[in-house]
Amino acid sequence: MSIGNSPEDDRPSARDDQPPIGHVLQQARIAAGLTVDEVSATTRVRVPILQAIEHEDFSRSGGDVYARGHIRMIARAVGLDPDPLVEQYDSEHGGRPAPTPAAPLFEAERIRPEPRRPNWTAAMVAAIVVVVGFVGFTLFSGGDEGGDKGPVAKGPEAERSASSSAGPSKGRTGAPAPVPSDSAIAGAPADKVTVKLTVLKDRSWISAKSATGKQIFDGTLNKGQTKTFQDDRRVDLILGNAGAIELFVNGKKIEDDFRPGQVERVSYTKGDPEAG
Repeated sequence: MSIGNSPEDDRPSARDDQPPIGHVLQQARIAAGLTVDEVSATTRVRVPILQAIEHEDFSRSGGDVYARGHIRMIARAVGLDPDPLVEQYDSEHGGRPAPTPAAPLFEAERIRPEPRRPNWTAAMVAAIVVVVGFVGFTLFSGGDEGGDKGPVAKGPEAERSASSSAGPSKGRTGAPAPVPSDSAIAGAPADKVTVKLTVLKDRSWISAKSATGKQIFDGTLNKGQTKTFQDDRRVDLILGNAGAIELFVNGKKIEDDFRPGQVERVSYTKGDPEAG
């Protein structure tokens, strides 16, 4: 019996057959008759980063998230489908991290009221009402010590009194304000910045960050999908295919003349987005 590699071991893998991402983007750019400066002006990706990517150097992109975004924008600018190139990038760089479920991520970044604490004021008022009702019940039931102590008709009234008293108390203390939802965007709080976007046609790649630079969202939304982002101070957005997006900021529709296929970097703060 001979020991050696089987013929299959010498066959090139599917990954080996794929040309480098940078080479593919460079050839597509040349075929489209575009210069590096023209692609940079269209995508707003700086020339040194474009040149590094065409030479298969992604270290200047600032991390995997930005590298994927650059690949998507450059591919669209030179007329390529970005998805296969992004998948190739993930397979060559350890794979894309498991996505965080959208709801927990959004809840983490949405600026919510402080965590609920026990409402001791309401509890104390309710306890006082119960004590007063019990004392009243005892006084009414024990008013005629020598008489017949039959069923006391004041018990239900005392309970109703306790219930009616507890109701206004709860209203005075109030409950924590509910977390704003997509359907209540027009009622966004004035002390926060709230951004809602909807893809009206085709699809668009979106990147959203908070004022501290923390990533809120990075991904592609298809036609009809909606996302809402909120922060105390500012929301920074990169919008791929900006012309396909309808944008509301702090309850007001943004009327910027974004064009299909255009990449826009915008930031919004509290208050009227068009003021000043």
